[in-house]
Amino acid sequence: MLIIRRDEVLKLLSMRDVIEVVEEAFREKGMNAVQMPPKQYLFLEEGGDLRAMPAYLPRLGASGVKVVNSHPRNREKGLPSVMAIIELVDPATGRPIALMDGTEITAYRTGGASAVATKYLSREDSRNLCIVGAGAQSRRQLDAILEVRDIGRLLVYDVVRGAAEGLVEYARSLGRGLGAEAADAPRDCVEQADILVTATPAREPVVRDEWVRPGTHINAIGADAPGKEELDPAILLRSKIVVDDYEQTMHSGEINVPISKGILRRDQIYGELGEIVTGRKRGRTSRDEITVFDSTGLAILDIATARRVLEMARSAGLGLAMEGLGL
Repeated sequence: MLIIRRDEVLKLLSMRDVIEVVEEAFREKGMNAVQMPPKQYLFLEEGGDLRAMPAYLPRLGASGVKVVNSHPRNREKGLPSVMAIIELVDPATGRPIALMDGTEITAYRTGGASAVATKYLSREDSRNLCIVGAGAQSRRQLDAILEVRDIGRLLVYDVVRGAAEGLVEYARSLGRGLGAEAADAPRDCVEQADILVTATPAREPVVRDEWVRPGTHINAIGADAPGKEELDPAILLRSKIVVDDYEQTMHSGEINVPISKGILRRDQIYGELGEIVTGRKRGRTSRDEITVFDSTGLAILDIATARRVLEMARSAGLGLAMEGLGL
């Protein structure tokens, strides 16, 4: 079994590679060629949750499980709010073949999912990107969207002003001539957005319907557990809603609260991103439609990305080979 550390994962990952792997995983899902039970939650009294996320992609020869937490208040403790470990197993024997840090894989594949959704659902001439919520995930969202759209201006809002300014500094450091600034209020950037990313732990809407202009594409990232909600439900009622997985989003995605309240029905969901990637359904069909990608985070994306990391680690001679584990 190969043990792969976080610093080694970072050496091997590139956003362009991750987007390619993520799109392939969505294609496999769209062809009904994966196994992925809904993620399981433990809600911890200390103020966070723990999740188990198994997946199997037969045609990629990838199977395994991710164990990941979500503790929104970890920033106050100097810790990441999301930390993860991924175990890969040999599909033919069940033998563990790798154990690796999954924190960066989680961040990269979440950005990759937004990039794939943006590729199919946003206007090709989108130039203004607004990010609401400037935590660790926001940098990977920016990296990913810059791979698929020619963004010229970034507007950022976070309740912690310093976090927004940190993302602005990061954007300027990329050397792409990107105009970046921190907004004083979410409305100030949402109203100008061609592409909007929401990446907050909110449990009530932080983006109002009247702020969102026709033609906007929204990647709703933050709602990944029951009770979480970032968007005014009125936005969903006038949008083309695309989910990463029907069952997960029903109980833990952006649509979970409106569904539970009877504001939104399942038949008002346009489809899954995998269906669009495979061509079974169309993506954006007009300049003025509002599109929403409801992203909960899929285990198939973690396992497919981890499999690519393992292949690259073997080629590069990275990782620590462990023997004598009683296997």
